Amino acid sequence: MSIDFPKEEEAVLKRWREIKAFETQVELSRGKQPYTFYDGPPFATGLPHYGHLLSSTIKDIVPRYWSMKGRYVERRFGWDTHGLPIENEIEKKIGLRGKTAVAKLGIEQYNEKCREIVMTFSREWRTIIERLGRWIDFDNDYKTMDTTFMESVWWAFAELYKKELVFRGYRVQPYSTALNTPLSNNEAQSNYKDTQDPAVIVTFPLLSDPQTCLLAWTTTPWTLPSHTGLAAHPDFEYVKILDEESGKNYILLEALMKTLYKDPKKAKFKVVDHFKGRDMLGWRYEPLFDYFYEAFKDYGFKVLNATYVTAESGVGIVHQSPSFGEEDYNIAMEAGVITTERLPPNPVDEQGIFTAEVRDFAGQHVKDADKAIIKYLKGTGRLIRDSQITHSYPFCERSDTPLIYKAVSAWYIKIPPIIPTMLDNIANSHWTPDFVKSHRFANWIANARDWNVSRNRYWGTPIPLWTSEDYKEVVCIGSIEELKKLSGFQGKITDLHRDKIDNITIPSKVKGNPPLRRIEEIFDCWFESGSMPYASSHYPFENQEQFHASFPGDFIAEGLDQTRGWFYTLTILGNYLFGCSPFKNCIVNGLVLAEDGKKMSKSKKNFPDPTIILDKFGSDALRLYLINSPVVRAEPLRFKESGVKEVVAKVLLPLWNSYKFFSDQVLLLKKVENLDFHFNPESECSNSNDMDKWILASCQSLLKFVNEEMEAYRLYTVVPKLLELIDNTTNWYIRFNRRRLKGEFGIEDTQRALNTLFEVLFILVRALAPFTPFITDNIYQRLLPYIPESERAKDPRSVHFLDFPEVREELFNEEVERRVTRMQRVIELGRISRERRTIGLKQPLKTLVVIHPDDLYLSDVRSLENYICEELNVHNLLLSSDEKKYNVQYSVSADWPTLGKKIKEKKAEEEKAKGSRETNAKANGAVTAGGRGFTAKDSEVDATAMEGKNKKGKKKDDKDNKVLNDVRKALSSMLSEDVVRFAHEGKIELAGIEMVSEDLIVKRGLKEDVATKNLETNTDDDVLTILDTELYPGLVHEGIAREIINRVQQLRKRAKLVPTDDVGMQYKILSDVDKVGIEEVFESHGKTFEKALRRPINVHNPTKLEGEVADAKQEDVLVEEEQEVQKATFLLKLVKL
Repeated sequence: MSIDFPKEEEAVLKRWREIKAFETQVELSRGKQPYTFYDGPPFATGLPHYGHLLSSTIKDIVPRYWSMKGRYVERRFGWDTHGLPIENEIEKKIGLRGKTAVAKLGIEQYNEKCREIVMTFSREWRTIIERLGRWIDFDNDYKTMDTTFMESVWWAFAELYKKELVFRGYRVQPYSTALNTPLSNNEAQSNYKDTQDPAVIVTFPLLSDPQTCLLAWTTTPWTLPSHTGLAAHPDFEYVKILDEESGKNYILLEALMKTLYKDPKKAKFKVVDHFKGRDMLGWRYEPLFDYFYEAFKDYGFKVLNATYVTAESGVGIVHQSPSFGEEDYNIAMEAGVITTERLPPNPVDEQGIFTAEVRDFAGQHVKDADKAIIKYLKGTGRLIRDSQITHSYPFCERSDTPLIYKAVSAWYIKIPPIIPTMLDNIANSHWTPDFVKSHRFANWIANARDWNVSRNRYWGTPIPLWTSEDYKEVVCIGSIEELKKLSGFQGKITDLHRDKIDNITIPSKVKGNPPLRRIEEIFDCWFESGSMPYASSHYPFENQEQFHASFPGDFIAEGLDQTRGWFYTLTILGNYLFGCSPFKNCIVNGLVLAEDGKKMSKSKKNFPDPTIILDKFGSDALRLYLINSPVVRAEPLRFKESGVKEVVAKVLLPLWNSYKFFSDQVLLLKKVENLDFHFNPESECSNSNDMDKWILASCQSLLKFVNEEMEAYRLYTVVPKLLELIDNTTNWYIRFNRRRLKGEFGIEDTQRALNTLFEVLFILVRALAPFTPFITDNIYQRLLPYIPESERAKDPRSVHFLDFPEVREELFNEEVERRVTRMQRVIELGRISRERRTIGLKQPLKTLVVIHPDDLYLSDVRSLENYICEELNVHNLLLSSDEKKYNVQYSVSADWPTLGKKIKEKKAEEEKAKGSRETNAKANGAVTAGGRGFTAKDSEVDATAMEGKNKKGKKKDDKDNKVLNDVRKALSSMLSEDVVRFAHEGKIELAGIEMVSEDLIVKRGLKEDVATKNLETNTDDDVLTILDTELYPGLVHEGIAREIINRVQQLRKRAKLVPTDDVGMQYKILSDVDKVGIEEVFESHGKTFEKALRRPINVHNPTKLEGEVADAKQEDVLVEEEQEVQKATFLLKLVKL
């Protein structure tokens, strides 16, 4: 039976809906110990991509596992419904931005339009998340725009305000002119692009010497009208040159002359003077523009010192525009150029347009004004170099327009005071992988700055601050009730958005003053998502007991980018409000990239649509592909459709086929013996079959491992082990026990083997259930009839209602696991030997010799001799500890990279020792050069000595090469006895160097001659195998017989027959060109055929009737096909009985 996994999954999904599987599972665990999972809220304004599917898979696996481990796990979906993503969509639709859009629509209509599109793709999200198999509550979801959620956000902010952690500041921030709002540093770093900008050099003539000009280089000419100063590094050496072309003196960093001249060596200039940056401090000069001259002539337009100036680019002197550069702002503040009262020039409005203060460029967007400013400066003779530069520049993630840095008034939360606490608390949390916590996240926190939580926008949670116009009176509101009380508002407040509360005022406590009004800003949406643990349950206004019982959360999971996003804001608020990290365990995944390693792009169409992948291969395949990849270790994954397809072929199909084989044998048992199979878990304790004991012991080892690793949240180690058990089941247990399962060794043994296989499958479907929820529930439903009522779960309708399988200590068996492991190794070595000689497994061979010095090892192999002989298709297995009997030869080669490194390290130690013997000469004021000593009295260095010094490195390399050559010679002269001694002792001296086992590779084999030409050896550095590959005549026929059996079985598959279908089998010889004896094989191996196929293969003898050959009736022939084995051809027919 072929299987269509996506179609089967749809059927499972339908059944889950019918029985309300998720709701039932949650209800079954109600009252048990809670396990708290926080779901980071996505926006519903776009469709889910592979990154979402990856995180959703992780967020499904872990809660499913802990549910099966007896925990009560609520899972509520969350939506991020506020902020720029939604506003940006509205503004794209109406073609207007920011205040212009609000002015046209009015804030009430603007917010209503935002509300309308918030859940645009919620239905699609629900469909694809459910199709993925993720169990999560969409009906009881939380949204950041819910009034209950917003009120809890107010409470959180008010708590911070009470602790004096909130302040209003005027600072330089990343700023989106398209969205008219400042952004957080995290947002500004999420969308860097290579872009081309102007790069200009302008002059600043000294007031004391107008012919001498300070030079400054900038890639933002639009900031020059707001210029207030120049910064030079105090420790750098600057040069004053006479430029012969202009006749003027220029001052710049000597190391950066290449910025001024394309080829400084060919440029015509003269060096006039040198001085340090500290010597330039206070030099005054003529500014480029007069717009702000009067306001800053007494404080600015002079040289300042700043250590942030670099010697890597530009001219070593940096133009200062304090409103548009954070470092500029700080330096200007320290130097007294600006103060809290004397703010820096800031002639740019909210939309990035120059104001009337800059009369020559008023009305132009700053980025568009670059060309006009360059043209103006060329006209005044102040611009001396104009070029273009391509560099990485931040763009607004939402509008995809260039950001600027701009000084704005904003509301901040103090971060430095909480940094030590945050670092201590995250150290006690568990992250997978750990390096994300200990390096990336800890470093980000250690260097964190105050958090700008305000946005000059409209659709979001309003910041609950009511102030006077001069901000001297400020009231922070923490609840709806408090707002009504302080404002005297009599109506109902059911919505906290701006259009509903901005008109509410609070009377001033200062007599005669106007009422306090709410500030215009709303919250950064990261503040809202960071409040999710308590805001989603309307804490502290409701659910206090429930919240305290479940906080901090047990588990969260998101992508690597959230170390500067959700993980960060959760951590800040959790530590400030509750004094702890708000989550105990965190899984961080990497990025899912396109197959070419680039970012997935809808416009480039460089990745397959997720829905197509789900429809083509199914959810289980996609889930396993994503989870069993580097992306779960926070590394990038190049998504390949072929990888998902491979999971189907190598994991899901083998698992399904294992179940199908079990099912077929159960049906066969019923047909042949009229016996019904019933699972008996207790019978395994008395099972004496080694392979049964081995596979059951393997299951216990797996379960123990899975429990340990899942508690450590290492999904990347769990999945390979689960897949290993599938491989052990299909390629070892079933393969090696086919004859037992088919009934060849009696009914009792067959039932025991079927019971073992059932136990393994039952363990597998439960252990794999969190990872592949569809196929496991599918197989479980088919296994359920064989489970006695007494052994069934309280609600047995789904595998996901069951407990995770318990480890059965009584089934552990280290001895059997050791024996089977050794058997597997011998078989693997034998298989490789066959492959080297290109001899298929169907061709019987005479003898396999296994050599090992340990009698216990040989005894282990002997105990499973039948399995080895059957699998490798050899007649005899010889075991020996006597290598001399088989004339085993030893040889050795070097691990040259390791050995070369060792030799260099040894020589370095010798050089170091030699150097220490020369310290006396140095102590007396002498130095050495080329081996000769010199003192301070020497006025010249001996040329011969210097030459020796220059050749020193070359001589050292020659010496190393000589040592390596000596080692090669010594290795080639080693006798087999020498190698044996080295193998036993683990060390030997060659060419004056002591070699240990890590340096040399020991090889074992047979001497190549006529006597050994048909003997193929193989070893794993422990056991040695010798396979006799000669094809003796009787063995050739046996091999042909096996091939014929295989052809019959393949023909049955093509006829879509199942093991219980009885049919007749006929053959007819067509040709035997090479006289391989095909007819003799059919005649002499009749019993072999009957044993394997449960019925003889009869020769087809048609009779003649009226001159025609009478053949079987066409309707009696099920299938017929011409076959070829070793160039002999014959016709095979399957006919009705």
